[in-house]
Amino acid sequence: MLHMGADIGIDLGTANVIVNVKGKGVVLKEPSVVAIDKSSGQVIAVGSKARRMLGRTPGNIVAIRPLRDGVIADYDVTEKMLRYFIGRANGNKILFKPRVMVCIPSGVTGVEERAVKQAAIQAGARQAFVIEEPLAAALGAGLDIAQPGGTMVVDIGGGTTDIAVLSLGGVVTSRSLRLGGDKFDEAIVKYIRREFNLAIGERTGEDIKVEIANACPDAAPVLNMQVRGRDLLNGLPREITVTSHQIHSAINENLSQVVNTVKEVLEETPPELASDIMDKGIVLTGGGALLQNIDMLITRETGLNVIIAEDPLSCVALGTGRALTMLDVLNSKPNNRLISSTLKHSMNAV
Repeated sequence: MLHMGADIGIDLGTANVIVNVKGKGVVLKEPSVVAIDKSSGQVIAVGSKARRMLGRTPGNIVAIRPLRDGVIADYDVTEKMLRYFIGRANGNKILFKPRVMVCIPSGVTGVEERAVKQAAIQAGARQAFVIEEPLAAALGAGLDIAQPGGTMVVDIGGGTTDIAVLSLGGVVTSRSLRLGGDKFDEAIVKYIRREFNLAIGERTGEDIKVEIANACPDAAPVLNMQVRGRDLLNGLPREITVTSHQIHSAINENLSQVVNTVKEVLEETPPELASDIMDKGIVLTGGGALLQNIDMLITRETGLNVIIAEDPLSCVALGTGRALTMLDVLNSKPNNRLISSTLKHSMNAV
């Protein structure tokens, strides 16, 4: 008798890949980076080891982030990365292929959706399914979305921000912004370059964001950080000091986009569901939920209570795993337009 591999849920994020295995929970959290030898095409490193190589590789090795803005930018490298992670999660049991559920942003095109499913099949899945990020995030956060009551989820990932109001197991209204943690990093890099004539890498930009960025700088003491880079005037290494107020100036425009999109979704929400959201509040998930005081910013702008999920980074991965145990339930919902269409299409052996 042929034994099947375990069910695997994957949060295929622009910044991180998080893998959830049925019965084990989250088993892998690794950066979405692959280091490749350009001459042979051989994979040198994946995940954390590859991320440490960003900006530091010799000429024959390139460190690639194969996903941009929540979608596949380099199909071949994404497939190799998925093969590596599925193999590790499945214990490299080549004969025991798993069922795999991969999350996608709510705004992806049909072509982008098929690319994700095809990559999962090529990487070793016996069946590939996809689920939209806000629905997976809600499931992973432990929210009961099957009831006839409004639930609002804001999932701020590395490449996209997905905002949705859910009810009766489906998406009522939603928006997907091609803006997430990566855009915050880019904004910081550009700000340092413009204001200090100093070139820094994206890794340093992310470190600054994690260490001192604050969505409401007036609500916390000013933090300082030493930053090293290359002087654009003389080409020599130089060190500067930046403050949390300066970094807020760098990312404020991106923060405003997120807040304005939250307001747009609220404006489109039916009154009865809006009333439910007033009672329950907004649930924040994704790595962006860890940005200091971002919950306070959204509360100030909307007047609604904002709750950060218990493990915001893992919510989507946990939700993809939970969705694999609920395929019949999810597909049986007559109003579940989005999950129904994506799952049924995915059940074909792509």
